[in-house]
Amino acid sequence: MKRTAFAAVSAFAFMASNLAQAEPQAEVLHWWTSGGEAKAVAVLQEEFASKGGTWTDMPVAGGGGDAAMTALRARVLSGNAPTAVQLKGPAIQEWYEEGVLADISSVADANGWADVLPESIANHMKCEGTWCAAPVNVHRIDWIWANADVLDANGIAMPTTWDEFNAAADKLLVAGVIPLAHGGQAWQDATVFEAVALGILGPDGFKKAFVDLDTDTLTSDGMIAVFDQMRKMRGYVDENFSGRDWNLATAMVMNGEAAFQIMGDWAKGEFLAAGKVPGEDFLCQSTPGDGFLYNVDSFAMFKVDGDDKKAGQDLLAELIVGKNFQKVFNLNKGSIPARVDVALDEFDSCALTSSADMNASAANGSLLPSYAHGMALRGAQAGAITDVVTAHFNSDMSSADAVQMLADAVANSM
Repeated sequence: MKRTAFAAVSAFAFMASNLAQAEPQAEVLHWWTSGGEAKAVAVLQEEFASKGGTWTDMPVAGGGGDAAMTALRARVLSGNAPTAVQLKGPAIQEWYEEGVLADISSVADANGWADVLPESIANHMKCEGTWCAAPVNVHRIDWIWANADVLDANGIAMPTTWDEFNAAADKLLVAGVIPLAHGGQAWQDATVFEAVALGILGPDGFKKAFVDLDTDTLTSDGMIAVFDQMRKMRGYVDENFSGRDWNLATAMVMNGEAAFQIMGDWAKGEFLAAGKVPGEDFLCQSTPGDGFLYNVDSFAMFKVDGDDKKAGQDLLAELIVGKNFQKVFNLNKGSIPARVDVALDEFDSCALTSSADMNASAANGSLLPSYAHGMALRGAQAGAITDVVTAHFNSDMSSADAVQMLADAVANSM
């Protein structure tokens, strides 16, 4: 009896020793592959390594993450899920419902995440009350970026209304400058579309259309006006836009080939990585209209076997929401910290504007999740909307027909 008890105690001690000595391992699937993004994710890799972890990088190119999600599904179906995956919004809940996400509540509780994250951001990271993902940042979607020299040379100020944007674009066309740098990929079309929709429909109309999926709003005269403006936008891009990656469109603004780009603030990461100075080389301003569209990058932890991988998940989650990473990463990425207690004294003027606007929008109810970037809707509904947006943008479809197609597509996706 004593020998059995001794053996049991010895076995437990051996297992505990192995667990304590487990070297953190993390295979991380993400789609941060452009210059600014790669520099930003390298910050996390370096900090993970400094804590004794071994990082296996699994980057999948494609700014919208579609290719990464295809790769993820293949891995999960084969029973070999990565340790951590860049996921966000309702996609986190969808994977949780498939029973493949790990519970990282112990890390969140030990590090007081509930006290330092805005409630709206924290809610995206929870699955039925447990923490299942770690937020990296807050991106603003509804930005317009501009080449300062191009605007100055053509006597153009940053537009504050869509009519002003159209007038500026028409003037640039005459001058032989591409008004709008754009990549013809579905997610980029959707990014421009939702920025236009926010400006024309207003925050309440945007919420009704792209969060509540209200049929009356989807088929309203305001939505027709949104597609009318998108038709104008189509005339402001160059003929070689199809298939262009977003960072190449940003480069067009950098080198003066184009004047404007409508893109989330990861574009700023590209400007900064190239040594450009905000307010001097490039200008930033929210797109015309009120409100703030956000996208929160985050990492969900998948169920894995092995103490080393579990230790890797815990370490990775702790570092991601840690003050140091939140500061250094977002300085490189162009976004702002998800934590509310990170000092912003090292951040640029665009980031300070973003932070102030986010706080003001949170206070007045106009802080809204981006549909185009997977924060507002599940994949089927978001995909149905984007399919219509892209079909309209790449054809002569009338705005009225697009609105009807939009309502039908949403209804069929439910």
